Amino acid sequence: MPTLHPPVGASDHISGDLNAPIVLVEYGDYQCPACGAAYPLVKQIQKQFGKDVCLVFRNYPLVNAHPQAQPAAVVAEFAAQHGKFWEAHDALYENQRGLGEHFYVQLVQSLGLSTAELQKAVQADAFEPKIRGDIDSGDRSGVNGTPTFFINGERFDSPRGFGDLGPVIEELLRPTR
Repeated sequence: MPTLHPPVGASDHISGDLNAPIVLVEYGDYQCPACGAAYPLVKQIQKQFGKDVCLVFRNYPLVNAHPQAQPAAVVAEFAAQHGKFWEAHDALYENQRGLGEHFYVQLVQSLGLSTAELQKAVQADAFEPKIRGDIDSGDRSGVNGTPTFFINGERFDSPRGFGDLGPVIEELLRPTR
């Protein structure tokens, strides 16, 4: 079974405590319909299991299939630079059908960030190394599509798909509860 390479570290986007019994890593693409479908499930898992689950997000834009995946990842990374990654992450998934330059400007402004700074960062490809690093780690970890999840460093695969995440996490937590 594929494992996560590299392990979760300081450059990752982390929601929760890394010492939680469950560390759930998602490789996602903001324009991917399956990722959009998984988003509410992941939010539900966070709500249901609370401090027992730490969520980590890594970019894996499928640029050949989703032309807005890379620009959306850049906007998320720009927001992260200002401590607003999760706000941008959520807004991108919640407005997936409206992704595009007009939405990115609105989002950046709504977060109280500078669109001129974003433009400079885009022109300088400032976030390319971070996004490329996420993609490379996904490739090393056996990611071949999105969303791909890892639970405590091991790839989550289920014949029924990501809908089984909640029950699997519940089962893993059973001994600790």
